[in-house]
Amino acid sequence: MQSFCCIVCCQKKIRQFSSGQIERETLKKERSNAEGEDDEPKLKNTPFLSFWSRSLDRQLAWRCANAMIFGQPLVIDMSYESNMSRREIENTVSQLMEVEAWNRRASDPFHLHFCNLQPDGQYKQELLKRYGTETWDRLFITDTDRQHVEVFPKQQLVYLTADSPNLLRTFDHSKVYIIGALVDRSIQKGLSLANAKRLKLATARLPLDEFLHWDIGAKNLTLDQMIRIMLTLKESGKWEEALKFVPQRKHDGFHQQQEQMNRRDIKHKPRADNEGPSTWCVFQVN
Repeated sequence: MQSFCCIVCCQKKIRQFSSGQIERETLKKERSNAEGEDDEPKLKNTPFLSFWSRSLDRQLAWRCANAMIFGQPLVIDMSYESNMSRREIENTVSQLMEVEAWNRRASDPFHLHFCNLQPDGQYKQELLKRYGTETWDRLFITDTDRQHVEVFPKQQLVYLTADSPNLLRTFDHSKVYIIGALVDRSIQKGLSLANAKRLKLATARLPLDEFLHWDIGAKNLTLDQMIRIMLTLKESGKWEEALKFVPQRKHDGFHQQQEQMNRRDIKHKPRADNEGPSTWCVFQVN
């Protein structure tokens, strides 16, 4: 039933996307929010660039549509709205737009699920304000006010949080990773871990200390950093490649010994042809 609904939704979004409107509208909004926009040179709009843009739009649309039907889900947990101020929610939404943009441009995107997104909540209001209603409805994502445990089998979920004592060693294509929608200013130590325990979910953390000479600060990453890590890990299976997106101000480089161990011992787990997404993981991202 869920797959059938995704197919119907994708068909509608593909028809809407065929004009290339969604990519241009979202890119325009991203550029308008970028710093130093006026200092960047602008390309002249030539027939070739217009044709290239339309072709890219269609390619991105088919990739995302395919991900919605057959791809590995990745969940953004929007249940932390009450733990943040208005300013923090605005910052979180800015990061969510980066998440959608990086995923949309990926060669093998995730099927993004925005769970616990309340229709009348501040998150939804801010997202509609930034994207516009028409563009939001065309995005290749699934948004729901339901909890993730109501969408996927509870026994298959794993909540990724920096406070977990358990280490995530390999990327598994049969799992569904969840990213908690939190920002740095709203960090409450143990919050996501407490939520996972309340829901009786397994937990795990990224191997930051195991690969990086960590300098200072909490081991929490922004949403846009996390999606780039997960996309790279999904494609390559290599932590040393994925963790390059951790800001260098937070660490002093990789452990050479750990890089060698990763190449020798930590191997990418391939996805079987008949193996579909079945398990969940959630990561508190700030």
